[in-house]
Amino acid sequence: MKKMSVTDVQAAEVPEPANGVKIRWLIDEKTGATNFAMRHFEIAPGGNTPLHSHRWEHEVFILSGRGVVTSNEGETEFGPGDAIWMPGGEEHNFRNTSPEPVTMLCLIPIDTTNK
Repeated sequence: MKKMSVTDVQAAEVPEPANGVKIRWLIDEKTGATNFAMRHFEIAPGGNTPLHSHRWEHEVFILSGRGVVTSNEGETEFGPGDAIWMPGGEEHNFRNTSPEPVTMLCLIPIDTTNK
């Protein structure tokens, strides 16, 4: 077992075309995980992740802040406590529409973590 605080992990800027996004790799291969990676994202007010797609699904849990997620179905609002499942191959992005940072956990399969 390993326990850590989110503040124990160095935040890294997500490069452009992201805007105002930081990532912390909380659990991954370096921690000893073999199936899933857990990432913590922080999106600044007005910030967004890039519009992108990838072959793997992922699960997102919103911790704080409000925004919209864009997908093949259009824009959907989200807020604290919401869980979002994004299927593989679906183009998507997350945008902060609130005056506070959006913080969220995102889980992906380990074999996709080519950092």
